[in-house]
Amino acid sequence: MSNSKEARARAESSFKRKEEQARQGATAWAEYEAQRRAMAEKTERLRAIRLAKEAAQSKEAAERAVSKK
Repeated sequence: MSNSKEARARAESSFKRKEEQARQGATAWAEYEAQRRAMAEKTERLRAIRLAKEAAQSKEAAERAVSKK
């Protein structure tokens, strides 16, 4: 009897441990995805700022070239 009780206790312990690991894994994955999304959004925002700056500089250079003629 005690062997079957011990086996059942070990099995339950193992199951609970695996359940907890799965829960932690899901939480870690959600955090990873949130960080990845935030980085992608930041990169996109910075790219838009850089392109706008480059366009403004290009426009200024073209205006200066026209005004020199």
